[in-house]
Amino acid sequence: MRIEVIFTDRVGIAHEILAVLAIRRLNVVGVEVDPPLIHIDAPGLDPAALPALANALRTIAGVRSVAAIDMLPGTRRRLHLDALLAALPDPVLAVDRAGRVVVASAAAAAVAGVPESRLAGLDLGALFGEPGLTAELTGGGFRMSGREVTLNGQPFLLEVTPIVDVEAAGAVVTLFTPSRLGERLDAIQNFDEFGSGGGFDRILGESPPVRALKARAARVAAMEAPLLILGETGTGKELIAHACHRASPRRDKPFLALNCAAVPENLAESELFGYAPGSFTGAQRGGKPGLLELAHGGTVFLDEIGEMSAYLQAKLLRFLNDGSFRRVGGEREQKVDVRVVSATHRSLEAMVADHSFREDLFYRLNVLTLDVPPLRERGGDILLLARHFIARAAAQARRPPGRLTPAASAALLANRWPGNVRQLENVIFRAVTMSDGGTLDAADLELAGAGMPAAEGPADQAENWADSWEDAVAGFERTLLRRLYPRFPSSRKLAARLATSHTMIANKLRKYGIPDR
Repeated sequence: MRIEVIFTDRVGIAHEILAVLAIRRLNVVGVEVDPPLIHIDAPGLDPAALPALANALRTIAGVRSVAAIDMLPGTRRRLHLDALLAALPDPVLAVDRAGRVVVASAAAAAVAGVPESRLAGLDLGALFGEPGLTAELTGGGFRMSGREVTLNGQPFLLEVTPIVDVEAAGAVVTLFTPSRLGERLDAIQNFDEFGSGGGFDRILGESPPVRALKARAARVAAMEAPLLILGETGTGKELIAHACHRASPRRDKPFLALNCAAVPENLAESELFGYAPGSFTGAQRGGKPGLLELAHGGTVFLDEIGEMSAYLQAKLLRFLNDGSFRRVGGEREQKVDVRVVSATHRSLEAMVADHSFREDLFYRLNVLTLDVPPLRERGGDILLLARHFIARAAAQARRPPGRLTPAASAALLANRWPGNVRQLENVIFRAVTMSDGGTLDAADLELAGAGMPAAEGPADQAENWADSWEDAVAGFERTLLRRLYPRFPSSRKLAARLATSHTMIANKLRKYGIPDR
Protein backbone atom coordinates (compact mmCIF):
# COMPACT_ATOMS: atom_id res chain seq x y z
CA MET A 1 0.00 0.00 0.00
CA ARG A 2 1.18 3.54 -0.70
CA ILE A 3 0.45 6.56 1.49
CA GLU A 4 0.93 10.33 1.33
CA VAL A 5 1.76 12.23 4.52
CA ILE A 6 1.41 16.02 4.61
CA PHE A 7 3.50 17.68 7.29
CA THR A 8 4.98 20.95 8.46
CA ASP A 9 8.67 20.75 7.66
CA ARG A 10 11.17 20.56 10.53
CA VAL A 11 14.43 18.76 11.19
CA GLY A 12 14.01 15.02 11.78
CA ILE A 13 10.28 14.72 11.02
CA ALA A 14 10.79 12.31 8.11
CA HIS A 15 12.88 10.04 10.36
CA GLU A 16 10.13 10.08 13.03
CA ILE A 17 7.47 9.16 10.45
CA LEU A 18 9.51 6.20 9.17
CA ALA A 19 10.19 5.12 12.79
CA VAL A 20 6.42 4.68 13.36
CA LEU A 21 6.29 2.29 10.39
CA ALA A 22 9.35 0.45 11.67
CA ILE A 23 7.78 -0.05 15.10
CA ARG A 24 4.81 -1.67 13.37
CA ARG A 25 7.27 -3.89 11.45
CA LEU A 26 6.15 -2.58 8.05
CA ASN A 27 8.71 -3.06 5.29
CA VAL A 28 9.26 0.17 3.33
CA VAL A 29 10.45 -0.29 -0.28
CA GLY A 30 10.15 3.28 -1.50
CA VAL A 31 10.28 6.75 0.05
CA GLU A 32 10.02 10.11 -1.73
CA VAL A 33 10.42 13.24 0.38
CA ASP A 34 9.41 16.60 -1.12
CA PRO A 35 8.40 18.90 1.78
CA PRO A 36 5.67 19.33 2.83
CA LEU A 37 4.98 15.85 1.39
CA ILE A 38 6.43 12.41 2.05
CA HIS A 39 5.28 9.43 -0.04
CA ILE A 40 5.86 5.93 1.27
CA ASP A 41 5.47 2.54 -0.42
CA ALA A 42 4.85 -0.18 2.23
CA PRO A 43 3.62 -3.37 0.46
CA GLY A 44 2.74 -5.08 3.77
CA LEU A 45 0.36 -2.37 4.94
CA ASP A 46 -3.23 -3.66 5.09
CA PRO A 47 -5.88 -1.07 4.13
CA ALA A 48 -7.81 -2.06 7.24
CA ALA A 49 -4.82 -1.04 9.37
CA LEU A 50 -4.49 2.40 7.73
CA PRO A 51 -6.77 4.29 10.21
CA ALA A 52 -4.71 3.09 13.18
CA LEU A 53 -1.46 3.99 11.40
CA ALA A 54 -2.82 7.40 10.52
CA ASN A 55 -3.75 8.06 14.14
CA ALA A 56 -0.24 7.05 15.25
CA LEU A 57 1.40 9.31 12.65
CA ARG A 58 -0.77 12.27 13.63
CA THR A 59 0.69 12.11 17.15
CA ILE A 60 3.96 13.32 15.61
CA ALA A 61 4.28 17.09 15.90
CA GLY A 62 3.80 18.66 12.47
CA VAL A 63 1.95 15.79 10.72
CA ARG A 64 -1.28 17.23 9.32
CA SER A 65 -2.87 14.41 7.30
CA VAL A 66 -2.39 10.82 6.06
CA ALA A 67 -4.08 9.38 2.94
CA ALA A 68 -3.77 6.40 0.63
CA ILE A 69 -2.53 6.95 -2.96
CA ASP A 70 -2.36 4.65 -5.95
CA MET A 71 1.21 5.39 -7.06
CA LEU A 72 4.33 7.22 -5.91
CA PRO A 73 4.88 10.47 -7.89
CA GLY A 74 8.35 9.33 -8.99
CA THR A 75 6.95 6.10 -10.38
CA ARG A 76 4.22 8.03 -12.17
CA ARG A 77 6.81 10.34 -13.74
CA ARG A 78 8.89 7.37 -14.90
CA LEU A 79 5.84 5.74 -16.48
CA HIS A 80 4.93 8.98 -18.24
CA LEU A 81 8.52 9.38 -19.42
CA ASP A 82 8.56 5.82 -20.77
CA ALA A 83 5.26 6.44 -22.56
CA LEU A 84 6.58 9.69 -23.98
CA LEU A 85 9.77 8.07 -25.25
CA ALA A 86 7.79 5.20 -26.76
CA ALA A 87 5.48 7.65 -28.56
CA LEU A 88 8.24 9.82 -30.05
CA PRO A 89 8.55 9.07 -33.79
CA ASP A 90 12.16 10.27 -33.93
CA PRO A 91 15.02 8.36 -32.25
CA VAL A 92 16.05 10.02 -28.98
CA LEU A 93 19.05 9.27 -26.76
CA ALA A 94 19.97 10.74 -23.39
CA VAL A 95 23.73 10.72 -22.70
CA ASP A 96 25.72 11.47 -19.55
CA ARG A 97 28.58 13.94 -19.19
CA ALA A 98 31.01 11.33 -20.58
CA GLY A 99 28.96 10.83 -23.76
CA ARG A 100 27.59 7.40 -22.80
CA VAL A 101 23.97 6.48 -23.51
CA VAL A 102 21.78 6.51 -20.40
CA VAL A 103 18.29 6.20 -21.88
CA ALA A 104 17.17 5.34 -25.42
CA SER A 105 13.73 5.60 -26.97
CA ALA A 106 12.04 2.67 -28.66
CA ALA A 107 12.56 4.36 -32.05
CA ALA A 108 16.32 4.61 -31.38
CA ALA A 109 16.51 0.94 -30.45
CA ALA A 110 14.56 0.00 -33.58
CA VAL A 111 16.91 1.95 -35.85
CA ALA A 112 20.02 0.59 -34.11
CA GLY A 113 18.61 -2.94 -34.33
CA VAL A 114 19.33 -3.75 -30.67
CA PRO A 115 17.20 -3.78 -27.46
CA GLU A 116 17.00 -0.54 -25.45
CA SER A 117 18.86 -2.21 -22.56
CA ARG A 118 21.88 -2.93 -24.78
CA LEU A 119 22.11 0.70 -25.89
CA ALA A 120 22.59 1.87 -22.30
CA GLY A 121 26.26 2.46 -21.55
CA LEU A 122 27.39 2.63 -25.21
CA ASP A 123 29.74 5.43 -26.22
CA LEU A 124 27.90 7.80 -28.59
CA GLY A 125 30.82 8.02 -31.03
CA ALA A 126 31.14 4.24 -31.15
CA LEU A 127 27.39 3.93 -31.78
CA PHE A 128 27.64 6.12 -34.90
CA GLY A 129 31.01 4.81 -36.01
CA GLU A 130 32.71 8.17 -35.41
CA PRO A 131 35.21 7.81 -32.54
CA GLY A 132 35.94 11.55 -32.52
CA LEU A 133 32.31 12.52 -32.06
CA THR A 134 32.28 11.92 -28.29
CA ALA A 135 35.34 14.08 -27.69
CA GLU A 136 33.88 16.79 -29.90
CA LEU A 137 30.64 16.77 -27.92
CA THR A 138 32.12 16.67 -24.44
CA GLY A 139 34.87 19.16 -25.31
CA GLY A 140 32.30 21.65 -26.59
CA GLY A 141 29.96 21.34 -23.62
CA PHE A 142 27.49 19.40 -25.78
CA ARG A 143 26.93 22.47 -27.94
CA MET A 144 27.04 21.49 -31.59
CA SER A 145 25.29 22.62 -34.74
CA GLY A 146 23.27 20.00 -36.59
CA ARG A 147 25.29 17.52 -38.62
CA GLU A 148 24.62 14.31 -40.47
CA VAL A 149 25.51 10.93 -38.95
CA THR A 150 24.84 7.36 -39.98
CA LEU A 151 23.23 4.72 -37.74
CA ASN A 152 22.90 1.18 -39.00
CA GLY A 153 23.39 2.40 -42.58
CA GLN A 154 20.71 5.11 -42.41
CA PRO A 155 21.50 8.86 -42.59
CA PHE A 156 20.17 11.12 -39.85
CA LEU A 157 20.55 14.75 -38.84
CA LEU A 158 21.93 14.77 -35.29
CA GLU A 159 20.58 17.54 -33.06
CA VAL A 160 22.05 18.02 -29.56
CA THR A 161 20.36 19.76 -26.60
CA PRO A 162 22.70 20.11 -23.61
CA ILE A 163 21.50 19.30 -20.08
CA VAL A 164 23.05 21.94 -17.85
CA ASP A 165 23.22 21.92 -14.05
CA VAL A 166 26.19 23.94 -12.84
CA GLU A 167 28.10 22.57 -15.81
CA ALA A 168 27.22 20.28 -18.70
CA ALA A 169 25.68 17.15 -17.20
CA GLY A 170 24.97 15.45 -20.49
CA ALA A 171 22.62 15.99 -23.40
CA VAL A 172 19.54 14.84 -25.23
CA VAL A 173 20.38 13.70 -28.75
CA THR A 174 17.59 13.62 -31.35
CA LEU A 175 17.94 12.01 -34.77
CA PHE A 176 15.86 13.20 -37.72
CA THR A 177 15.49 11.26 -40.96
CA PRO A 178 15.65 13.30 -44.19
CA SER A 179 11.91 12.81 -44.71
CA ARG A 180 11.16 14.24 -41.25
CA LEU A 181 13.32 17.26 -42.12
CA GLY A 182 11.38 17.54 -45.35
CA GLU A 183 8.12 17.68 -43.41
CA ARG A 184 9.51 20.52 -41.30
CA LEU A 185 10.74 22.35 -44.40
CA ASP A 186 7.37 21.87 -46.08
CA ALA A 187 5.57 23.19 -43.01
CA ILE A 188 7.78 26.30 -42.94
CA GLN A 189 7.65 27.02 -46.67
CA ASN A 190 3.97 26.24 -47.18
CA PHE A 191 2.50 27.27 -43.82
CA ASP A 192 -1.26 27.79 -44.26
CA GLU A 193 -0.75 27.89 -48.01
CA PHE A 194 -3.99 26.07 -48.60
CA GLY A 195 -5.59 26.02 -45.16
CA SER A 196 -7.92 23.09 -44.64
CA GLY A 197 -9.14 23.00 -48.26
CA GLY A 198 -8.34 20.30 -50.74
CA GLY A 199 -6.01 22.56 -52.72
CA PHE A 200 -8.13 23.74 -55.65
CA ASP A 201 -9.90 26.38 -53.52
CA ARG A 202 -6.87 28.64 -54.00
CA ILE A 203 -7.17 28.54 -57.80
CA LEU A 204 -9.43 31.54 -58.30
CA GLY A 205 -11.62 31.77 -61.36
CA GLU A 206 -14.95 30.70 -62.75
CA SER A 207 -14.27 31.11 -66.47
CA PRO A 208 -14.76 28.02 -68.65
CA PRO A 209 -10.99 27.50 -69.19
CA VAL A 210 -10.35 27.53 -65.42
CA ARG A 211 -13.27 25.23 -64.66
CA ALA A 212 -11.96 22.78 -67.27
CA LEU A 213 -8.44 23.04 -65.79
CA LYS A 214 -9.69 22.31 -62.26
CA ALA A 215 -11.70 19.32 -63.45
CA ARG A 216 -8.75 17.82 -65.29
CA ALA A 217 -6.34 18.63 -62.43
CA ALA A 218 -8.61 16.85 -59.95
CA ARG A 219 -8.37 13.70 -62.06
CA VAL A 220 -4.60 13.72 -62.56
CA ALA A 221 -3.95 14.63 -58.89
CA ALA A 222 -4.92 11.14 -57.78
CA MET A 223 -2.47 9.49 -60.17
CA GLU A 224 1.07 8.46 -59.24
CA ALA A 225 2.61 9.07 -62.69
CA PRO A 226 4.81 12.11 -63.46
CA LEU A 227 2.90 15.28 -64.30
CA LEU A 228 3.99 17.99 -66.74
CA ILE A 229 2.39 21.44 -66.38
CA LEU A 230 2.60 23.75 -69.39
CA GLY A 231 1.81 27.44 -69.48
CA GLU A 232 3.18 30.91 -70.02
CA THR A 233 5.24 32.68 -67.39
CA GLY A 234 3.10 34.02 -64.57
CA THR A 235 0.08 31.77 -65.09
CA GLY A 236 0.45 30.04 -61.70
CA LYS A 237 1.97 26.68 -62.63
CA GLU A 238 3.45 26.14 -59.15
CA LEU A 239 0.07 26.91 -57.57
CA ILE A 240 -1.48 24.23 -59.79
CA ALA A 241 1.29 21.77 -58.85
CA HIS A 242 0.79 22.44 -55.15
CA ALA A 243 -2.98 22.08 -55.49
CA CYS A 244 -2.54 18.70 -57.20
CA HIS A 245 -0.27 17.59 -54.34
CA ARG A 246 -2.81 18.68 -51.71
CA ALA A 247 -5.53 16.75 -53.52
CA SER A 248 -3.40 13.61 -53.89
CA PRO A 249 -2.82 10.65 -51.54
CA ARG A 250 0.56 12.25 -50.77
CA ARG A 251 -1.04 15.33 -49.20
CA ASP A 252 0.38 14.60 -45.72
CA LYS A 253 3.95 14.35 -47.02
CA PRO A 254 6.27 17.17 -48.14
CA PHE A 255 5.90 19.27 -51.27
CA LEU A 256 9.33 20.71 -52.14
CA ALA A 257 10.23 22.80 -55.19
CA LEU A 258 13.38 23.52 -57.21
CA ASN A 259 13.56 26.20 -59.89
CA CYS A 260 15.92 24.77 -62.48
CA ALA A 261 16.49 28.20 -64.04
CA ALA A 262 17.40 29.92 -60.77
CA VAL A 263 20.47 27.91 -59.72
CA PRO A 264 23.64 26.83 -61.55
CA GLU A 265 24.09 23.20 -62.61
CA ASN A 266 26.42 22.08 -59.79
CA LEU A 267 24.24 23.66 -57.12
CA ALA A 268 21.06 22.29 -58.70
CA GLU A 269 22.54 18.78 -58.60
CA SER A 270 23.41 18.96 -54.91
CA GLU A 271 20.06 20.58 -54.08
CA LEU A 272 18.15 17.82 -55.84
CA PHE A 273 20.29 14.76 -55.07
CA GLY A 274 22.26 15.89 -51.97
CA TYR A 275 25.96 15.32 -51.40
CA ALA A 276 28.16 12.90 -49.48
CA PRO A 277 30.67 13.87 -46.74
CA GLY A 278 33.76 15.58 -48.12
CA SER A 279 32.40 15.70 -51.67
CA PHE A 280 33.65 19.25 -52.23
CA THR A 281 35.35 22.13 -50.41
CA GLY A 282 32.93 23.99 -48.17
CA ALA A 283 30.46 21.12 -48.02
CA GLN A 284 28.54 20.66 -44.78
CA ARG A 285 30.29 18.19 -42.52
CA GLY A 286 28.69 14.79 -42.69
CA GLY A 287 26.95 15.48 -46.01
CA LYS A 288 23.52 16.81 -46.78
CA PRO A 289 20.31 15.21 -48.09
CA GLY A 290 18.77 16.57 -51.27
CA LEU A 291 15.16 17.36 -52.06
CA LEU A 292 14.48 13.82 -53.23
CA GLU A 293 15.37 12.41 -49.81
CA LEU A 294 13.66 15.23 -47.94
CA ALA A 295 10.44 14.73 -49.90
CA HIS A 296 10.31 10.93 -49.45
CA GLY A 297 6.67 9.91 -49.75
CA GLY A 298 5.69 13.31 -51.15
CA THR A 299 6.16 15.45 -54.26
CA VAL A 300 9.12 17.26 -55.83
CA PHE A 301 8.22 20.13 -58.16
CA LEU A 302 10.79 20.96 -60.84
CA ASP A 303 9.94 24.38 -62.21
CA GLU A 304 11.37 25.51 -65.57
CA ILE A 305 12.43 21.96 -66.38
CA GLY A 306 13.39 23.14 -69.87
CA GLU A 307 16.40 24.96 -68.35
CA MET A 308 17.89 21.79 -66.86
CA SER A 309 21.37 20.89 -68.13
CA ALA A 310 21.98 17.79 -70.25
CA TYR A 311 23.92 16.14 -67.41
CA LEU A 312 21.12 16.63 -64.90
CA GLN A 313 18.58 15.49 -67.47
CA ALA A 314 20.41 12.15 -67.70
CA LYS A 315 20.60 11.80 -63.91
CA LEU A 316 16.93 12.69 -63.49
CA LEU A 317 15.99 10.18 -66.22
CA ARG A 318 17.71 7.38 -64.29
CA PHE A 319 15.84 8.32 -61.13
CA LEU A 320 12.50 8.34 -62.98
CA ASN A 321 13.26 4.90 -64.40
CA ASP A 322 13.89 3.05 -61.13
CA GLY A 323 13.63 5.54 -58.24
CA SER A 324 17.34 5.23 -57.36
CA PHE A 325 20.16 7.78 -57.31
CA ARG A 326 23.49 8.60 -55.73
CA ARG A 327 24.39 11.72 -53.84
CA VAL A 328 27.04 13.98 -55.32
CA GLY A 329 30.38 12.37 -54.43
CA GLY A 330 28.64 9.34 -52.92
CA GLU A 331 28.89 5.65 -53.72
CA ARG A 332 25.79 4.28 -52.01
CA GLU A 333 22.64 3.78 -54.07
CA GLN A 334 19.50 5.19 -52.49
CA LYS A 335 15.84 4.71 -53.35
CA VAL A 336 13.01 7.02 -52.44
CA ASP A 337 9.31 7.22 -53.19
CA VAL A 338 8.70 10.61 -54.78
CA ARG A 339 6.27 11.86 -57.41
CA VAL A 340 7.90 14.29 -59.85
CA VAL A 341 5.81 17.20 -61.10
CA SER A 342 7.53 19.48 -63.62
CA ALA A 343 6.60 22.70 -65.36
CA THR A 344 7.86 24.86 -68.20
CA HIS A 345 6.83 27.80 -70.34
CA ARG A 346 8.93 26.50 -73.22
CA SER A 347 7.98 24.07 -75.99
CA LEU A 348 9.70 20.84 -75.01
CA GLU A 349 8.74 19.29 -78.35
CA ALA A 350 10.71 22.00 -80.15
CA MET A 351 13.62 21.53 -77.75
CA VAL A 352 13.60 17.79 -78.46
CA ALA A 353 13.64 18.56 -82.19
CA ASP A 354 16.72 20.79 -81.86
CA HIS A 355 18.38 18.29 -79.45
CA SER A 356 18.49 20.65 -76.47
CA PHE A 357 16.21 18.39 -74.41
CA ARG A 358 16.39 14.61 -74.15
CA GLU A 359 13.61 12.87 -76.02
CA ASP A 360 13.49 9.93 -73.59
CA LEU A 361 13.22 12.29 -70.61
CA PHE A 362 10.43 14.21 -72.34
CA TYR A 363 8.38 11.04 -72.69
CA ARG A 364 9.04 10.07 -69.05
CA LEU A 365 7.89 13.51 -67.84
CA ASN A 366 4.98 13.91 -70.26
CA VAL A 367 2.83 11.06 -68.92
CA LEU A 368 0.12 13.35 -67.56
CA THR A 369 -0.23 16.93 -68.80
CA LEU A 370 -2.01 20.09 -67.71
CA ASP A 371 -2.19 23.25 -69.86
CA VAL A 372 -2.67 26.40 -67.80
CA PRO A 373 -4.51 29.06 -69.84
CA PRO A 374 -3.05 32.56 -70.10
CA LEU A 375 -4.97 35.38 -68.45
CA ARG A 376 -6.07 36.83 -71.82
CA GLU A 377 -8.03 33.61 -72.46
CA ARG A 378 -9.83 33.81 -69.12
CA GLY A 379 -10.95 37.44 -69.23
CA GLY A 380 -13.96 36.62 -67.11
CA ASP A 381 -11.63 36.12 -64.15
CA ILE A 382 -9.68 39.37 -64.40
CA LEU A 383 -11.88 41.46 -62.12
CA LEU A 384 -12.34 38.57 -59.69
CA LEU A 385 -8.56 38.21 -59.40
CA ALA A 386 -8.09 41.98 -59.20
CA ARG A 387 -10.48 42.28 -56.25
CA HIS A 388 -8.72 39.38 -54.50
CA PHE A 389 -5.32 41.04 -54.98
CA ILE A 390 -6.71 44.39 -53.79
CA ALA A 391 -7.89 42.78 -50.54
CA ARG A 392 -4.54 41.05 -50.05
CA ALA A 393 -2.49 44.18 -50.79
CA ALA A 394 -4.70 46.28 -48.51
CA ALA A 395 -4.23 43.77 -45.68
CA GLN A 396 -0.46 43.91 -46.12
CA ALA A 397 -0.55 47.72 -46.17
CA ARG A 398 -2.90 47.72 -43.13
CA ARG A 399 -5.53 49.85 -44.81
CA PRO A 400 -9.15 49.28 -45.83
CA PRO A 401 -9.53 47.60 -49.22
CA GLY A 402 -10.45 49.96 -52.02
CA ARG A 403 -12.67 49.36 -55.01
CA LEU A 404 -12.21 49.67 -58.74
CA THR A 405 -13.89 52.46 -60.64
CA PRO A 406 -15.60 51.60 -63.95
CA ALA A 407 -12.71 53.20 -65.81
CA ALA A 408 -10.17 51.11 -63.87
CA SER A 409 -12.17 47.95 -64.53
CA ALA A 410 -12.26 48.84 -68.21
CA ALA A 411 -8.51 49.38 -68.23
CA LEU A 412 -7.87 46.00 -66.59
CA LEU A 413 -10.17 44.19 -68.99
CA ALA A 414 -8.68 45.88 -72.06
CA ASN A 415 -5.09 44.96 -71.18
CA ARG A 416 -3.69 41.79 -72.77
CA TRP A 417 -1.53 40.95 -69.70
CA PRO A 418 1.57 39.39 -71.27
CA GLY A 419 2.82 38.67 -67.74
CA ASN A 420 -0.45 36.96 -66.85
CA VAL A 421 -1.66 36.63 -63.25
CA ARG A 422 1.71 37.57 -61.79
CA GLN A 423 1.71 40.83 -63.72
CA LEU A 424 -1.86 41.58 -62.64
CA GLU A 425 -0.95 40.95 -59.00
CA ASN A 426 2.07 43.26 -59.22
CA VAL A 427 0.06 46.00 -60.91
CA ILE A 428 -2.65 45.85 -58.27
CA PHE A 429 -0.13 45.77 -55.42
CA ARG A 430 1.67 48.85 -56.72
CA ALA A 431 -1.61 50.66 -57.37
CA VAL A 432 -2.90 49.97 -53.85
CA THR A 433 0.33 51.12 -52.20
CA MET A 434 0.57 54.28 -54.36
CA SER A 435 -3.04 55.45 -54.16
CA ASP A 436 -4.33 57.58 -51.31
CA GLY A 437 -8.07 57.27 -51.74
CA GLY A 438 -10.55 54.51 -51.23
CA THR A 439 -10.92 53.82 -54.95
CA LEU A 440 -8.56 52.74 -57.72
CA ASP A 441 -9.00 54.60 -60.97
CA ALA A 442 -7.43 54.02 -64.36
CA ALA A 443 -4.84 56.68 -63.56
CA ASP A 444 -3.68 54.70 -60.52
CA LEU A 445 -3.16 51.65 -62.69
CA GLU A 446 -1.29 53.68 -65.28
CA LEU A 447 0.98 55.13 -62.59
CA ALA A 448 1.55 51.59 -61.36
CA GLY A 449 2.63 50.46 -64.84
CA ALA A 450 -0.48 48.89 -66.32
CA GLY A 451 0.04 48.78 -70.04
CA MET A 452 -2.44 50.90 -71.97
CA PRO A 453 -4.25 48.80 -74.55
CA ALA A 454 -3.49 49.47 -78.16
CA ALA A 455 -6.28 51.22 -80.01
CA GLU A 456 -7.73 49.81 -83.20
CA GLY A 457 -5.76 52.19 -85.33
CA PRO A 458 -3.51 55.28 -85.25
CA ALA A 459 -6.43 57.56 -86.00
CA ASP A 460 -8.44 56.16 -83.07
CA GLN A 461 -5.43 56.47 -80.78
CA ALA A 462 -4.86 60.09 -81.67
CA GLU A 463 -8.54 60.90 -81.49
CA ASN A 464 -9.49 59.00 -78.31
CA TRP A 465 -6.54 58.94 -75.92
CA ALA A 466 -4.26 61.87 -76.64
CA ASP A 467 -6.24 65.00 -75.83
CA SER A 468 -7.58 64.88 -72.26
CA TRP A 469 -8.50 62.72 -69.30
CA GLU A 470 -12.11 62.52 -70.47
CA ASP A 471 -10.96 61.40 -73.91
CA ALA A 472 -8.71 58.75 -72.37
CA VAL A 473 -11.57 57.30 -70.30
CA ALA A 474 -13.86 57.38 -73.33
CA GLY A 475 -11.18 55.57 -75.33
CA PHE A 476 -10.96 52.85 -72.73
CA GLU A 477 -14.72 52.40 -72.65
CA ARG A 478 -15.20 52.45 -76.41
CA THR A 479 -12.41 49.93 -77.05
CA LEU A 480 -13.59 47.61 -74.29
CA LEU A 481 -17.22 47.61 -75.39
CA ARG A 482 -16.34 47.06 -79.03
CA ARG A 483 -14.16 44.09 -78.14
CA LEU A 484 -16.67 42.44 -75.84
CA TYR A 485 -19.95 43.15 -77.65
CA PRO A 486 -19.52 40.41 -80.33
CA ARG A 487 -19.16 37.82 -77.54
CA PHE A 488 -21.94 39.32 -75.36
CA PRO A 489 -24.33 40.81 -77.94
CA SER A 490 -26.85 42.47 -75.62
CA SER A 491 -26.72 45.11 -72.95
CA ARG A 492 -27.87 42.63 -70.28
CA LYS A 493 -25.25 40.01 -71.17
CA LEU A 494 -22.54 42.66 -71.35
CA ALA A 495 -23.60 44.14 -68.02
CA ALA A 496 -23.45 40.70 -66.41
CA ARG A 497 -20.00 40.13 -67.90
CA LEU A 498 -18.69 43.44 -66.53
CA ALA A 499 -20.52 43.10 -63.19
CA THR A 500 -22.25 46.46 -63.54
CA SER A 501 -25.74 47.81 -64.16
CA HIS A 502 -27.72 47.13 -67.31
CA THR A 503 -28.75 50.80 -67.54
CA MET A 504 -25.18 52.07 -67.50
CA ILE A 505 -24.11 49.64 -70.24
CA ALA A 506 -27.14 50.51 -72.38
CA ASN A 507 -26.30 54.22 -72.09
CA LYS A 508 -22.65 53.61 -73.00
CA LEU A 509 -23.60 51.51 -76.03
CA ARG A 510 -25.86 54.29 -77.29
CA LYS A 511 -23.17 56.90 -76.60
CA TYR A 512 -20.52 55.11 -78.66
CA GLY A 513 -22.86 53.81 -81.36
CA ILE A 514 -22.26 50.15 -80.60
CA PRO A 515 -23.04 48.08 -82.53
CA ASP A 516 -22.22 50.04 -85.66
CA ARG A 517 -25.32 50.82 -87.67
